[in-house]
Amino acid sequence: MHLYLSVFSFVIVLFFAVTGLTLNHADWFDDQFSATDYKGKVLLSWVNTPDTAAVNKLAIVEQLRSTHGIKGAVSDFRIDDRQCSVSFRGPGYSADATIDRAQGTYQLTETRMGLVAVMNDLHKGRDTGGNWSLVIDGAAIFMTLVSLTGLVLLLFLKKRRLTGLVLVVLGFLLVYAVYAFGLR
Repeated sequence: MHLYLSVFSFVIVLFFAVTGLTLNHADWFDDQFSATDYKGKVLLSWVNTPDTAAVNKLAIVEQLRSTHGIKGAVSDFRIDDRQCSVSFRGPGYSADATIDRAQGTYQLTETRMGLVAVMNDLHKGRDTGGNWSLVIDGAAIFMTLVSLTGLVLLLFLKKRRLTGLVLVVLGFLLVYAVYAFGLR
């Protein structure tokens, strides 16, 4: 069971191991990003209403998506007396638009981060949605099962049992010592 769980979960365990390093040492990576600014106009009837509740949020979002190829989920949509602002977020990605309610004009800034930033956001589950959350949960379950089946396997190997258990305890003590004494 340990072997099959390890092989089946190899790619996801490797992904979380590598991105653990990229998160811990972000200064090692010169991750590139690009920012693009856009300007445009939405229909005045969508935004220039006396009642802020009547602002046509869906039409605005869909126009921004279709006109500029905006990706990511809408993370925020704010409306005040003078302007609307809408933000889109995804792994390694953001787009923020500000719309003048009196004129219907907008300014949009789209930021695309590099591959390392995308992988780091996937590792953390930032702006990834519910499906990726299931992948993270599955990876955690697989890592737990691989660890536990490895420990059970160790208990059945008489020649390696004592050495293995001593190494497990030493590993635990080392991690605890770094936590207890190294975080000052």
